Amino acid sequence: MRLDQRYSGNVFILSSDDYEASRAVIYGMPMDYTVSFRPGSRFGPARVREVSIGLEEYSPYLDKSLEDITYFDSGDLLLPFGNAARSLDIIGEYVRGVLNDGKMPVGLGGEHLVSWPVIREVYAKYPDLAIIHFDAHADLRESYEGEPLSHSTPLRKAAELMGGKNIYQFGIRSGSREEWAYARENINFYPYEVLEPLKKVLPELAGRPVYLTIDIDVLDPSCAPGTGTTEAGGITSKELLEAVHAIARSEVNVVGCDLVEVAPIYDHSEMTQIVASKVVREMLLGFIK
Repeated sequence: MRLDQRYSGNVFILSSDDYEASRAVIYGMPMDYTVSFRPGSRFGPARVREVSIGLEEYSPYLDKSLEDITYFDSGDLLLPFGNAARSLDIIGEYVRGVLNDGKMPVGLGGEHLVSWPVIREVYAKYPDLAIIHFDAHADLRESYEGEPLSHSTPLRKAAELMGGKNIYQFGIRSGSREEWAYARENINFYPYEVLEPLKKVLPELAGRPVYLTIDIDVLDPSCAPGTGTTEAGGITSKELLEAVHAIARSEVNVVGCDLVEVAPIYDHSEMTQIVASKVVREMLLGFIK
């Protein structure tokens, strides 16, 4: 698989054409084959890129500009529609190459199952990895309706791979009774809130490699209606940005990140896509050192 190839046309604002010189690589994972409610997140990566043209290059929060960093956007990976297992293999293979080249993977989803092969590859490179997870849902099921490959299972798979006490979950406000019991026993579990518990946790993660995965539905539907499984009672876009900035200003070593579950068809106002695009900008500026 070629890493320096652009697989689709549109790119995130100010992306470089020079893969070799880039410190980070944006890649899209247009898969939504296992969703349990509303499909459409396979169109999220492309639309998040398209609306990025409306962003300023400069972040007043971080006093940095996209002009100060170099990152490559591969576009959306070519995934075989309907074949979840093969799609996950392709994602994992691509991310393995990015990591081997010493670059930070920045993924755009797609349903949350796409994070699983990425976490697996990042963990293979960084065995002391910690995961920070922002989401409305715990994603800790072993299977959904008998299917272990589901957007309800990626964090359970990660916990079984690397140990649940290396996973920190924030903002969770939905899940089965069994998931909540599992989370309270096995995960560093901070339901309902994000920013305040995150601030307390970050010092204990100082010096560790961290992977951040954000499901856009951690936001309240009033901020992000464009997602497959909206859940009332979420945080604001302001709090999400502050949480990203808290990580960026901390002593953790962010080695990869993703933002998933944007489904543009459900948000004709484009609020969801615009919020997601700004969060991606802040992650690029905050995490690329």
